[in-house]
Amino acid sequence: MSLDVCELPMVGGHPALDLVNTLERGGGLPHDFLSDSSAVLRWSVRAGVISDAEADQVGQAWRDEPAAAQAGLAAVRDIREGLHLVLLATITDADGGVAGDPVAAGAALVALHQRWSGAAARARLVLDSSRVRLAYGTVPAMVVSDRIAESALDVMLTADPTRVRRCPVLEGGCGWLFLDQSRNGSRRWCRMADCGNAVKARRLTERRRAARPSRS
Repeated sequence: MSLDVCELPMVGGHPALDLVNTLERGGGLPHDFLSDSSAVLRWSVRAGVISDAEADQVGQAWRDEPAAAQAGLAAVRDIREGLHLVLLATITDADGGVAGDPVAAGAALVALHQRWSGAAARARLVLDSSRVRLAYGTVPAMVVSDRIAESALDVMLTADPTRVRRCPVLEGGCGWLFLDQSRNGSRRWCRMADCGNAVKARRLTERRRAARPSRS
């Protein structure tokens, strides 16, 4: 796929799910849209994880310390993979079984907890509009990974697991994850305009071919 990370459709319904979808896992070798620290920075702004002003600060910190940029990239990828394993373990497949591996999900939860604990240790309490909140991302070089660790925790604690879906790979979908926010919980595809229509068109073509009389 030749899309830039900033052109990637945001279909997850939560920034943490859109993060998971930045790794194209379907068919052949996986394609990572977060190819470098610059891509991480651009995606983070687009997803609302950081502001433009914060992106300037992070970019400067990463230019001053390239090792920090590589560490930030590795942290974001680790969180993404761990979250993917955990969320798969909450999804039931067509046969009623769990789509993921509960053992792998358990190990991923431990690693995610460690990432979040580090982020929380760097956070601070602030008074905002007459309420106190925990502000993540106080160290410029760690802002992106800390905010993403916060986002991963938020989706795991607040999302209804019965509404977490995977675009059905076995039916021709892409495998992206999303929150089904439809009223009746009937959403099947990441985007009907993409995977849904593509699968329908392919099935229609197959039916037409099957209906044609055979030629001797």
